[in-house]
Amino acid sequence: MRKQKGFSLIELLIVVAVILIISAMAVPNFLRSRLRANEASAVASLRMINTAAITYSITYPDMGFPAQLTTMGGANPCATATSAQACLIDDTLAQGNKSGYNFVWAGDGGVPSFSFIVTGTPQVAGGSGQRMFCTDQTGVIHYDLTGSGCTSASLVLQ
Repeated sequence: MRKQKGFSLIELLIVVAVILIISAMAVPNFLRSRLRANEASAVASLRMINTAAITYSITYPDMGFPAQLTTMGGANPCATATSAQACLIDDTLAQGNKSGYNFVWAGDGGVPSFSFIVTGTPQVAGGSGQRMFCTDQTGVIHYDLTGSGCTSASLVLQ
């Protein structure tokens, strides 16, 4: 009788089952790490927006802070910066979306503008992020765990 070489069906099924078990343990960890990475990106984006807003107010003192988030963006490459397109942040971020978060700018409506608040809200709560973040002209970043709304009275990010 000739001896056959290779794996039996049972052996292959056991290997597939082991791979599935390992995958089932790894996927939740991957999703949690992606959620944390999105939150870290949202905080970095808020810092960038805040820095750009201060730069804008220094560059265009007659305008103060910009009236909207898109004012700080601009086409890439930016030929000439103006008060309407300051080219201070990436245009994707200026449109209000980045890494699973939506960013909304609210100014005081004055000219020159003296205050603003920017909020970063997860596009899918629990999927692209857990916490809502916000910052204002003070540069302090706050967060809200409930998602009901981040304000300057919310918890301070340490």
